[in-house]
Amino acid sequence: MQVILLERVAKLGQMGDVVNVKQGYARNFLLPQHKALRASEANIKSFEGQKAQLEANNLETRAEAEAAAEKLNGQQFIVIRSASDSGALYGSVSTRDAADAAIADGFTVDRKQVALTRPIKELGLHTVIVKLHPEVDAEILLNVARSTDEAELQAAGKSIQELAAEAEAEADFEIAELFDDIGAAAADDDDLVAGGDEAPAQDAPAGDDEA
Repeated sequence: MQVILLERVAKLGQMGDVVNVKQGYARNFLLPQHKALRASEANIKSFEGQKAQLEANNLETRAEAEAAAEKLNGQQFIVIRSASDSGALYGSVSTRDAADAAIADGFTVDRKQVALTRPIKELGLHTVIVKLHPEVDAEILLNVARSTDEAELQAAGKSIQELAAEAEAEADFEIAELFDDIGAAAADDDDLVAGGDEAPAQDAPAGDDEA
């Protein structure tokens, strides 16, 4: 099916291009989203008449998107989730979760603008693309953690594996200290018992020396 693009569409073409696409893609996405028109003679003629205005509108919205991208690029947003000790999430982080995290920090992001490069199913820092305009993207980081404290440590560059190793080492140290304290207390008790078993020395009766 041939369509004429009303804006740039990634991996497809630029505004004004006439391209061949699958009917399902056109009917379910391009046409209802007003990203394209059927490439009929009437529509192509209509597009030529509107092209200057469409290009002007595109430049205006692109400038707004570029300004928003400057503020949004590189921002890090925390998403708190439950996870196993190995870091696997009980579920996954969705595009809505990403948008909600950005909105909570004062940014305007629609879930439809969020593009996940891969499913987020583990703790850590994840790069996410926000499509602010057909020609403008921004990159943000989602800091997925079990708590704000853990998120701060991850932001400082520590991985979930490092955090788990540190927690295990700390637990081992506390157990070792506990056994040392128990051993020291037992040694003190042994000293007290040993001291109590010694009988005091007694002087022989004075009368025993007399003949």
